[in-house]
Amino acid sequence: MTARGGQGSAASLVLVGLACQEVGASFAVMLFPHTGPLGIVMLRLLFSAVLLLIIARPRLRGHTGSAWRAVVGFGLVLASMNGLFYLALERLPLGVTVTIEVLGPLTLSILTATGAARWVWAGLALGGVVALGAGGWDRLDPLGVLFALGAAVSWALYILASARVGREFPRLDGLALAMAVGAVIALPFGIAQAGSALLRLDILALGAAVALLSSTIPYALELIALRRLAASAFAILMSLGPATASLAGFLLLGQHLSWLELVGIALVITASIGAVLAAARRSAGARHPGPDAEEPLSEPVG
Repeated sequence: MTARGGQGSAASLVLVGLACQEVGASFAVMLFPHTGPLGIVMLRLLFSAVLLLIIARPRLRGHTGSAWRAVVGFGLVLASMNGLFYLALERLPLGVTVTIEVLGPLTLSILTATGAARWVWAGLALGGVVALGAGGWDRLDPLGVLFALGAAVSWALYILASARVGREFPRLDGLALAMAVGAVIALPFGIAQAGSALLRLDILALGAAVALLSSTIPYALELIALRRLAASAFAILMSLGPATASLAGFLLLGQHLSWLELVGIALVITASIGAVLAAARRSAGARHPGPDAEEPLSEPVG
């Protein structure tokens, strides 16, 4: 297989992973009447934790107190990020929710960048948010928007927390342990909201499907793709998340968006791609420094 063919197949894996994530989110929305958003969060984290613990079989001994604190913090972030995302999904269209959530890592990239170009991407992102509002703030539930913004902040914290855990634990050990912590945190909230629905085998099966589609399959495909794909190219593909979410919301949930909302989503995607390309250029400049080379922006882990 040629290098170009390998990159093309790797890009296809990333896109399939994105599609799986949004199909999983759509299934989760369908389960809301039975489990509520916090019930499906619990099921997703619980099944994901079980699968990761089986795959990773993390070693529990020999870690410092600082490492365990990092794992607990990461687990708390995982629980809050998923909880706030699904609480937002209960009130907002899938495409709008994902677009607002993407503002978290995008803002982190802009704040840690240097140079005038970052203000261009910040302006585009702001324009995207304004366009989303112009498409009908009256259609956007205020509490749903707050939940989505909370998920955006949690995603930025996720990037920082996962980087720290990645330095403390080998392979998937830290993620598996953090997912277990997140599941334990989500457990009482999920049981309180879902109640007797958790005793139904069909609900449990669909919850497992959400975990597979939203977490396990995308993560596995991304790991394979990253062996053949540059990190910057991978990040650009991941920036298409709002587009795939909007398409999944339309096809699977019948969620229609106005043309202004679609423009807002496109602007946020453009800002994300621009920020990624700028980071890639800075990294290249750091490896081959010239008279105007800037400090590189580290790639987010997650």
